[in-house]
Amino acid sequence: MSGKVDVQAVAGKVMANVEKVILGKRSQVTLCLVAYLCEGHILLEDVPGVAKTMLARALASSVGATFKRLQCTPDLLPTDVTGVSIFNQKTSEFEFRAGPVFAQTLLADEINRTTPRTQAALLEAMAERRVSVDGTTYKLKAPFLVIATQNPVDQEGTFPLPEAQLDRFLIRLSLGYPSLDEEAKMLSRLQRGHPIDDVQPVVSAAEWIACQEAVRDVHVDDKVKRYLLEIIHATRMHDDIQLGGSPRASIALFRTAQALAAIQGRKFTTPDDIKRMVQPVLAHRLILRPESRLRKVTAASLLHELVSEVSVPVPANRDTSDHFDD
Repeated sequence: MSGKVDVQAVAGKVMANVEKVILGKRSQVTLCLVAYLCEGHILLEDVPGVAKTMLARALASSVGATFKRLQCTPDLLPTDVTGVSIFNQKTSEFEFRAGPVFAQTLLADEINRTTPRTQAALLEAMAERRVSVDGTTYKLKAPFLVIATQNPVDQEGTFPLPEAQLDRFLIRLSLGYPSLDEEAKMLSRLQRGHPIDDVQPVVSAAEWIACQEAVRDVHVDDKVKRYLLEIIHATRMHDDIQLGGSPRASIALFRTAQALAAIQGRKFTTPDDIKRMVQPVLAHRLILRPESRLRKVTAASLLHELVSEVSVPVPANRDTSDHFDD
């Protein structure tokens, strides 16, 4: 890609390494790599015990990035996330002790169990990759990735993420249960130890940053951009949707389509890349009308309906062309 780095090869190495730990979830691992390549963040919404933490650790280990796990609880303070200045009696000065957010990969486990004030401590880091404490701004080391988890079943004692924070997550996805055969393989692998302990870096952080830069050079035809925007604008005009996709959602869909194309070894995006990313990028950003929720209407079903109604541009040359006609 871009004559500098082969994104497909690098992503393939990371994929193979992560799959030593996470079995049978190639689609979900691909989505995580897409978000990572876009310098975005991931919201894993699933029940306990489906390897959400293992996925975060495997990703961090594969890229040679530092990893921290933050267990979110109701009594967690913002300074427990960002860090705090401590008075050193020997030097008679305040010294800053960095919090877990200064890791290159941060797992915020059960993020909806901590208070909105502490949730908000992550906003600046996620949006601008920096942290402000006591009037001083600290830059976070690249590549920076936040993976947050939440349990969609148990809602007792939780603080739902506000729309502004949900919008900071590039994609939302669920791992789901493994198949019977995959779970049997998992039991065999775990018999004498956990495979996560043997995961070693397969690419350097510098290589991954080069891939993140290369993804931005993937070509997006004007017709494909128009197709993307028509989907976004359709969400703003649907009767069941109170709040549709924002310009940030348009950018997210644009960037993730570029990354998906790069992972597949292409230098251009297709309408299929847009379709593939619509659900993980847009579903958590839409706010449905209360009466629609009462009718059991879901964001996923609405997006499926909208995508089926928007006309798809076709390639001018149906072989490998990156140019599209109406």
